Amino acid sequence: MWVGNETDPTNFTLLGFFPEFRYITAVVSIILLIYTAAFTSNTLLIVLIWLDSRLHTPMYSLLSQLSLMDLMLTSSIIPKMAVNFFSGWRSISFLACGTQIFFSLTVAIAECILITFMCFDRYVAICNPLRYPVVISPRVCLQMTAVSWAGGALTSFGHTAFTLHFHICSPREIPHFFCEVMAVLRIVCEDILAYEKAVVVTSILVLLLPLSLIVSSYVLIFLAVLRMNSPEGRNKALATCSSHLCVVGLYFGPGMFIYMRPGSAKTPKLNQGLFLFGTVLTPLLNPLAYSIRNKEVLSALKKLMGGVSPPGRRQNFHHQL
Repeated sequence: MWVGNETDPTNFTLLGFFPEFRYITAVVSIILLIYTAAFTSNTLLIVLIWLDSRLHTPMYSLLSQLSLMDLMLTSSIIPKMAVNFFSGWRSISFLACGTQIFFSLTVAIAECILITFMCFDRYVAICNPLRYPVVISPRVCLQMTAVSWAGGALTSFGHTAFTLHFHICSPREIPHFFCEVMAVLRIVCEDILAYEKAVVVTSILVLLLPLSLIVSSYVLIFLAVLRMNSPEGRNKALATCSSHLCVVGLYFGPGMFIYMRPGSAKTPKLNQGLFLFGTVLTPLLNPLAYSIRNKEVLSALKKLMGGVSPPGRRQNFHHQL
């Protein structure tokens, strides 16, 4: 049973997700296990890229930023959700709610921009390999990262400030497990039709425009792959592209369903399910997509595991050599 001090008129109340579901405790426990696995796998991927000099390339640098964004997104939502559920404390302050909206939107938008840059990286690597060191230099890679974070932060700041300036109806109960823009808009007492149109426009810029660039780039990439004479080179290019395409679907799919459906603010259950997928499963599947079929990442992992093996085992190995 939910408890907590919710008498402060500036506080919000998070209703959680699927309150009528009988086995909600088991669901939350599973979510925490998946969150732990996602946190561990993304942290491990970042450490591998940082430690192994063979992974000090623009592609892996951008991938490490994507893992960092995944960590920030899932860590800004899931722990708070779990604490609220197990403690029964549903109240969240106005400042904390605004902070959660800002960080979740910042990271989500930054990820869309970064994934587009990662597609451009693959396009240059496959279609113009001789110019790759010049076009995708370390400086350009740093600029891509900065643009992704800055674009996400600026867009998020505008939406956060505009969303929270509306008059909120009482009781201030948000039908979600965290402070999310569309859920907060459901409890606004003003006419928000104009703002909902602005959200759709922003979604087109943040989702459809990058997605159209990604699709156009991959058409050119696949044409270039078909012209390759080397089966080994073709297979390597397709493996890299397939991993990136999986990530594109994982990130852009839920976002388009949430923010580009007419009246999406009026379907809280569906939105909660999509957000659970985006904030729990996607951060777990992303590092798996780039590691299971990636020989360089697997090699770096084996090297790291060999470096941390027990001293006696290493001595026996060298003795055998």
